[in-house]
Amino acid sequence: MILAAGLGTRLLPYTLKRPKPLFPILNRPLLHLTISRIKQAGAQEIIINAHHLRSQIKEALLPEANITLQEEEEILGTGGGLRLALSHLGSDPVLVVNGDIYHSIDYNDVYSSHCASGTDVTLVLHDYPRFNDVRVDDTLKITGFGKPGGSERKQERTLAFTGIHVINPEVLHTIPQDTQYCIIDCYRKLLQKGNLIGSYMARNHFWTDMGTPTDYLQLHADLLAHKVPVYGELAETAAAAPFIGLENASVSRDARLLDWVCIGKGATIEAGTTLQRTVVWDDAVVPAGSTIVDGIVTL
Repeated sequence: MILAAGLGTRLLPYTLKRPKPLFPILNRPLLHLTISRIKQAGAQEIIINAHHLRSQIKEALLPEANITLQEEEEILGTGGGLRLALSHLGSDPVLVVNGDIYHSIDYNDVYSSHCASGTDVTLVLHDYPRFNDVRVDDTLKITGFGKPGGSERKQERTLAFTGIHVINPEVLHTIPQDTQYCIIDCYRKLLQKGNLIGSYMARNHFWTDMGTPTDYLQLHADLLAHKVPVYGELAETAAAAPFIGLENASVSRDARLLDWVCIGKGATIEAGTTLQRTVVWDDAVVPAGSTIVDGIVTL
C-alpha cells in the first residue's frame, strides 16, 4: 500500500496545484516511479489511498494495472487509511510505503526480513539525525517513539523511521474505524502491551522524503550530478544533464540556463529569461525577461 493522502503542507504553495506524490522527478511523477519499483519487487496488487486533490491521482493511475484506489472523503491519517483498506489486504503481510519518498532501499530484502522475523510489524529505520525519534536498544529492538526523556535507559539511542514498514494485517483491527489515526499511535500501544516491533536497519542507501521545496530541488541537483542512485526509469533522462527536457519544450534561443535546469513537457521559456537550479513543470510558462534561481515553476 502506498500512502498518498497527505496534504503536503510543508510544500505549500506548490501542493495547492498538485499533490506531493505527483510532483515530477526529472519529469516523471514520483508516484509512478514508486509503483514501478514496488512492482519490480514482485507485488501483484497495490492499494493507494488519496484525499488531497485525489482526482489528479485518480487520473494519473488510469494507465496503471492492478491498482486499487482508495478515495478518502476525510483525511484519515496513516493509521486510519490502513484500517479502511483492511478488507483489501488479505492475510499476508503488507508492505506499506509513504508516497513522498525517493530512496534506494531494497523492498524484497525488507519484506523477506519481516517474514523471517516472526514479528507482527517491521519498521525500516536508518540513522538520519534530522528525523531521529525512534528509540532502540543496543540490539536495535524498538523500545519507544519520541526523543528519550530522563526515565528512559541511557543505553537507548534514536534512529529515524523511513516511512517503509511491513505489517501483518491483523494488527490493524486494533485501530478504530472511520477515524483519523496515526499508525505510530498503534505501534505505541503494541509496545505497551509487550508486543515486539521488529526493525530493519537500512545502510549504504539513499533516502529523501522530498518534504520541502529545498529538499525537492536538492534531489534534482543530486540526480543530475549523479551523486545519488538514479532509478532505471530516469537513467536516459538524467544522461542529458545538466539541462533536461529542452527537446520537449519551447525554449527561446536567447534564454540563459545555468548550473542545472529541468524543464517539463510542453513548457514555454520565453525570450530573455534566466533559469538557474530550477524545475519547470509540464506546460508551465516562464514569462519573457524573468530571472528564476532555486525555483519551482508550476504555471
